[in-house]
Amino acid sequence: MSRLFILLIRFYQLAISPWIAPRCRYQPTCSSYALEAVSRHGVCKGGWLALRRIARCHPWGGSGYDPVP
Repeated sequence: MSRLFILLIRFYQLAISPWIAPRCRYQPTCSSYALEAVSRHGVCKGGWLALRRIARCHPWGGSGYDPVP
């Protein structure tokens, strides 16, 4: 199951992300964060961490270095 999520994230990084202007306020980018979170913690916890991170990525959210716990 995690391989499917990793494949979808990689597809986004390679096919969709280059066409969108860089908008991520955090380092590493949200897609890199999601890839590492799913690889390290699995689909359930890693997916939850990725969703929380994406939800924080807005103009009134934080910014800066935010590693995967």
